[in-house]
Amino acid sequence: MSEVKKSLNFIEQIIEEDLKSNYNQHELKFRFPPEPNGYLHIGHAKSICLNFGLGEKYSAPVNLRFDDTNPIKEEQEFVDAIKEDILWLGFKWEKECYASDYFQQLYDWAVEMIKNGDAYVDSQNSELIAEQKGTPTKPGVISPFSKRSVSENLELFEKMKNGEAAEGAHVLRARIDMASTNMLMRDPVMYRSLHKKHHRTGNDWMIYPMYDWAHGQSDFVEQVSHSLCTLEFVMHRELYNWFLEKIDTKDQLVPKQREFARLNLSYTIMSKRKLAGLVSNSVVSSWDDPRMPTISGLRRRGYTPASIRKFAETIGVAKRDNVIDVSLLEFCIREDLNKTAPRVMGVLDPVKLVITNYDDDKEEWLETENNPEDESAGTRKIPFSKNIYIEREDFKEEANRKFFRLTLGKEVRLKSAYIIKGEKVIKDENGEILEIHCTYDPKSKSGSGTEESLKKVKGTLHWVSIAHAIEAEIRLYDRLFSIESPDADKEKDFMEFINPDSLKVITGFVEPGLKYAGVSEKFQFQRIGYFCVDKESTEEHLVFNRTVNLRDSWVK
Repeated sequence: MSEVKKSLNFIEQIIEEDLKSNYNQHELKFRFPPEPNGYLHIGHAKSICLNFGLGEKYSAPVNLRFDDTNPIKEEQEFVDAIKEDILWLGFKWEKECYASDYFQQLYDWAVEMIKNGDAYVDSQNSELIAEQKGTPTKPGVISPFSKRSVSENLELFEKMKNGEAAEGAHVLRARIDMASTNMLMRDPVMYRSLHKKHHRTGNDWMIYPMYDWAHGQSDFVEQVSHSLCTLEFVMHRELYNWFLEKIDTKDQLVPKQREFARLNLSYTIMSKRKLAGLVSNSVVSSWDDPRMPTISGLRRRGYTPASIRKFAETIGVAKRDNVIDVSLLEFCIREDLNKTAPRVMGVLDPVKLVITNYDDDKEEWLETENNPEDESAGTRKIPFSKNIYIEREDFKEEANRKFFRLTLGKEVRLKSAYIIKGEKVIKDENGEILEIHCTYDPKSKSGSGTEESLKKVKGTLHWVSIAHAIEAEIRLYDRLFSIESPDADKEKDFMEFINPDSLKVITGFVEPGLKYAGVSEKFQFQRIGYFCVDKESTEEHLVFNRTVNLRDSWVK
């Protein structure tokens, strides 16, 4: 039976059509062009998977190009973090490029545009320029400086470049059409003066190109065939093409810009500016705080490259903006960790359980599976003794028929151990349970094959031996925002919707084999959820981050 052919997304359809008419296979080239002014988030991961995925599909090179044209916000720290994130996702770039690599070429092309009458130096401030742009229904007003002579424009532009003009005194604008229905075509700014040190070029340049000027030209220099942007750049395409028409392409390949829907995720914000605000206002601890939608935050929380790539594949490439439920992302990590994460036992809200008919000095090491989803994962030994911890919520003195956990007079199984029966409780003066006393059936040991071990009971509890338990700090992370669209209401600050329960720190107890667990190791705490070892964890002080619950606990 022949394999079902996977349908193409609309970007792939465009490429397939181009291969029939405009391009040869060897001419295909893609790029991922982040600005190094913050850490990448899950929305960028979608773009990374799209561009590098196309590179893999068509055996085409993909460049990593940093759009480093704003020295005010950009730092080497962000460059390094971006590279780490892409490599962690499992992708490799053909060339590491920077818009700053092309500053001289961009400047030379701008000089040619001035000579050809396609650009001029405007000495108005930004407020006046914005005011003269008009509105979508009202044409703009031509700048009083648009008639400057070529020689005067060249002289002023040179002074701007050398830092001889005051910061903000002049800008270079393209001369296009102040009456265009596309407001981006109304003599857009190409260069502004910034007397700021650049993280790569230092003080060599006192002018910096605007995104619309640098982007398409950089694509051309690198011979990118398809420049894929998110939908907010649809109106920029006309300007993208106009700028490319103003340079001598020498019969070389001219890039094609196409747009796709950006990722909008429920209970999440994607604005780097707002994410930076969360960090600067100490709402979160850092860019890689596990509540952040940054790739580094997701990595620290316990997400895997496979889960994020699966998520990107599942949501696909759309032509229209929509909101993806964050539950889908959580489903992808559950599905991945279910296959790969070792099962362990940890008790997060412990209450002491005493097995009264178990010898005081007796100790057993019981065999249990590491992962029932993976036979090759093997087994391990866990210690069992008279005194153990169970979850407080797993016991009720009195319970109805639908409560299948431990109660007085009823039996449950301890995972990989014995069947026990609740006998009595010991309480303090406030009525809080201090100890639960029970008895066990010594013939009911799991896997022993006895008639008693095969007895069916309705509940199975996880536990840890108190004598062997390792204390651990457990960080219970949840969604950072309490409403689905935290930045949709323009009347309110998104900070008003911070979920006060997005992080709870508790002390729990885990089985002794976890003492030497390494940073980023992932586990399923049986019956609770998936957890990973935080980077702050040590052998003396274990720290686990909750990645996700076993099931979606949020009510739809």
